[in-house]
Amino acid sequence: MNRPFCLSLCFILAASVACAKLKVFVLAGQSNMQGAGQVEMKEDSRNGGQGTLAYLVKNEKTAEKYAHLVNGKGEWITRRDVWIRYDDRKDGLRPGFGFRTSSIGPELGFGTVVGDALGEPVLLIKTCWGGKNVMVDFRSPSGGMPPEALMERMLAGRQKREAGATMKDVEAQVGFYYREMVRIVNETLKDLKKYYPAYDGQGYELAGFGWHQGWNDGGSMDFVQAYEENLSTIIKDLRKEWKVPDLPVVIGVSGFGGRNQSVDRRLGIIAAQHAVANRREFKGSVASVETRDFFRPAEQSPSRQGYHWNGNAETFYLIGEGMGQAMVRLLKK
Repeated sequence: MNRPFCLSLCFILAASVACAKLKVFVLAGQSNMQGAGQVEMKEDSRNGGQGTLAYLVKNEKTAEKYAHLVNGKGEWITRRDVWIRYDDRKDGLRPGFGFRTSSIGPELGFGTVVGDALGEPVLLIKTCWGGKNVMVDFRSPSGGMPPEALMERMLAGRQKREAGATMKDVEAQVGFYYREMVRIVNETLKDLKKYYPAYDGQGYELAGFGWHQGWNDGGSMDFVQAYEENLSTIIKDLRKEWKVPDLPVVIGVSGFGGRNQSVDRRLGIIAAQHAVANRREFKGSVASVETRDFFRPAEQSPSRQGYHWNGNAETFYLIGEGMGQAMVRLLKK
């Protein structure tokens, strides 16, 4: 192949990538979507840094799998084809977009997979808040108000904190974080160049939605029993809101505790999340990802806290990787 032809071909290929529509993915949920996977090893680590991202790239058993995250000097790589917005942070995808800049969530594994698979510009928008449920906090418009008895309990609790609180105040709480999620996504889509600097007006595609949540709903059997319907309604309302009737959706199930999890409420949430993906109305457009096998015990993790996946970066990466792989499969259908 002669040099002029080679240069022309390279120019055409580069131009085609630059002109490709920006693929936008929304990642939403509660604290485990925020992410507590510890990035760096601490000097006083009780277990030699096991479960940190730094340990994964150095340990001989895992170094090959995670080698793409560092350069030849062992420094974390920042991707320029995949960008992320989370709260007031934005940059190319790299470690540090978890709950704190010292942690990761599922975004790192997810963005790596979809970025590699698509070969097109990608923007991730993370919209997540700790301690939130779908019964009240993320409740979407078509879900109406929660059961009256729950609303009365919420009002009583609020009045203990605020003497003048009314039912209207309680009603304003319902769906607040659903509305915030939509607001942040819409705000980002209106100013894409701010969050993906190479964007040049070529257009975008809202390509998928990833969900990792469930801990708070798993605290009440009433919430568990309503979970499948509540999450299904969220999916349908988001598709209407964003005018993407078959928006691909991936659910990373709430698998904390691994295969030894035996609490009926926790197992009920997992079952409900798989049930959403198996609904006939969502066939071929919604998938669930089993995460229990990604759980690591405290002995192999940075934390013994008993929640937030014990702060294990491998767990958070694998959840994101699994969700990304499921998303790529949906996009091919």
